[in-house]
Amino acid sequence: MKFLDQAKIYVKAGNGGSGSSSFRREKYIEYGGPDGGDGGTGGSVVFESERNLNTLIDFRYKQHFNAENGKSGSKKNKTGGGGKDLILKVPTGTQIFEEDNNTLIYDFTKDKEKFVVATGGEGGLGNTRFKSSTNRAPRKKTLGKKGEEFWVWLQLKVIADAGIIGLPNAGKSSLLSRCTRAKPKIANYPFTTINPNLGVLSINHKEVILADIPGLIEGSHKGVGLGDKFLRHIERCKVLIHLIDISEKDIVGNYLKIRNELSKYDKSILRKKEIVVFNKSDLVNMDLITKKLKNFRKEIKRDFEIISLVSKQNFEKVKKIIHNKCI
Repeated sequence: MKFLDQAKIYVKAGNGGSGSSSFRREKYIEYGGPDGGDGGTGGSVVFESERNLNTLIDFRYKQHFNAENGKSGSKKNKTGGGGKDLILKVPTGTQIFEEDNNTLIYDFTKDKEKFVVATGGEGGLGNTRFKSSTNRAPRKKTLGKKGEEFWVWLQLKVIADAGIIGLPNAGKSSLLSRCTRAKPKIANYPFTTINPNLGVLSINHKEVILADIPGLIEGSHKGVGLGDKFLRHIERCKVLIHLIDISEKDIVGNYLKIRNELSKYDKSILRKKEIVVFNKSDLVNMDLITKKLKNFRKEIKRDFEIISLVSKQNFEKVKKIIHNKCI
């Protein structure tokens, strides 16, 4: 399934049905009088969150969504049928914005939440409503009101407990695939991951959702590489798993590059819990690893873990650390 995390759509609620102008014509009733019914209410456009969805791809090829109009009233004081509501399913974590793509209308954070984004128009009044002591045979009726209609933006922010971040080729997708049953694309070239991937880490019947975020590089906030638009998917994460390739020459610089890009996107992300993990320890001899980590501890002053996803060195330990930090 293709991944899409942003879409612009046009929603239109149904118009209300018109009222009816009618008079009774019945045998043996000398003065029948008015009997026109009211129009029905137009259907509304309703969004409903669904945790089993993880993309907005359904809104890519169809942008216009209309709810059903209300039916007109009829004789014998019959009210027209109401228009059927249009239910649009969106992934949990979707946000609805106004056309400016900046003003938030609603944020779906739970499964099966419902929100009426466009309300259907009220039905018109039949001529029975206008009967009075001075007007016994009114012919007046009113039209139904129009339903609300406008453009909205949908933005998906994946709801995950932990987000895996780092430079391209640090092993983020490999970590996700080892910790969960997810099957992300893994290859030996940069930007293998071009969309966020999700997986579930389960220990002792307790589940933690992990999100693999496409790799960041220096200048991502300016659009370099894949840019930083995917960072919206770690805004809800409790924990960041910062994966670093220990075989690279400047591990301190690489760590700071990612932190700088996070700062340029949203400084509040830097306040999240962080687990620093050095990967690919199987590619470097222990003396060099010791030297690099000594310098890292001196410059950064953060705790860290060392793993190899190939030899599975310390892998189980890191899984438990991730799980415990998120629970």
